[in-house]
Amino acid sequence: MRVLPFVVVSLALTAAASAQTVAEFVPETSRVHFGRIRLNPTVALTNAGVDDNVFNADDVDNPRSDFTLTLTPKTDIWFPFGRSWVKSSIREDFVYYEEFASERSINSSYRTDVLVPLNRMTFVVGAGYENVRDRPGFEIDARSRHTGGDYHGSVEVHAFGKTFIGTGVKRTHIDFEPDAIFLGRSLRTELTRTTTINDVSVRHELTPVTSVIALVAREGDRFEYSPERDSDSTRAELGVRFSARIGGSAAIGFRNFQPLAPLVPAFHGMTMRADVSVTPFGATRIGVQTGRDIQYSLEKEQPYYVETGAGFSVTQGLAGPFDAVGRVGFQRLSYRGLVGIPGLSGRTDAVDSFGGGFGYRVGRDMRIGFNVDRQQRSSDLARHSYGGVRYGTSVTYGY
Repeated sequence: MRVLPFVVVSLALTAAASAQTVAEFVPETSRVHFGRIRLNPTVALTNAGVDDNVFNADDVDNPRSDFTLTLTPKTDIWFPFGRSWVKSSIREDFVYYEEFASERSINSSYRTDVLVPLNRMTFVVGAGYENVRDRPGFEIDARSRHTGGDYHGSVEVHAFGKTFIGTGVKRTHIDFEPDAIFLGRSLRTELTRTTTINDVSVRHELTPVTSVIALVAREGDRFEYSPERDSDSTRAELGVRFSARIGGSAAIGFRNFQPLAPLVPAFHGMTMRADVSVTPFGATRIGVQTGRDIQYSLEKEQPYYVETGAGFSVTQGLAGPFDAVGRVGFQRLSYRGLVGIPGLSGRTDAVDSFGGGFGYRVGRDMRIGFNVDRQQRSSDLARHSYGGVRYGTSVTYGY
């Protein structure tokens, strides 16, 4: 499910990197140890079942059904290099459709980060690369091949007491393949871009497991084939990070989005992001994800939209190794039209989802589950509305 993709936008990654400690960078819970080398292998077989609307087609376009599954092996490895630590991650997705061979794909993702702790300074540098074929957000229903790369660097200084001051830079590039087409529009022409982010942050440790982070960042987007989409943004955020019974992070902020083309309207407004899990009781886990930010649109006349959404899930342990999970989510895509052209404002697409399932745990690391999920989108544009159900089994190890 495509749940809140902006939770992991570049700014969030930069902020997280500039505030990491050795204990967070090298978790004690890694599954395999070879001396100081640590490994955490995981594998998941998900969506092994039926997708009753493979292409997210409107009812008038006769939605097609197919059997599908996704196999995802992943390995994280940490190893020391003097006082420094290196973390590398390798992930592969093998997506299979029985009838529609055009929807099959192999998706690869690789990342390496290095943490260098000194007496009062901590450096983090890293880079990543991915080559995937998926749906890039809620607007585009075609699974599209694209590659992406990034590199980043940050430094954090232990200024005094429990307060740390940091600065970082991150540069990302996303490039769609020439045959990535949706509704007659080229994703490569409209969305291939480079993003550069520079930030300054202040982090204060309220407790050993809770930190407050204030951040200001300057962000620039430059489009390779559509320079009329170029923009600059200034962000300010105040966030909190937990690592105990409440885990995850949340932030609320303000974004001043300034397009360089005069016909593209500016945006000045609130942003937010949260990915938090709470364990109020031993057998109950509650997850909350929220987000509000700008996403670029494929539409020339409506070049971006404000995406606001939330997701909520509850996992409840039942008798013995059995558990049950329920989830619900919504997204609202509020489009912004070009200045001076009537009839382009006021469009809002809605995407709602809900689902649930049951699971059975085999030992500590393996879970076998059965899931049913439904997603529904409504839109003012013809053939942009659809509904679909996916149901099937999943087997996960190490999650």
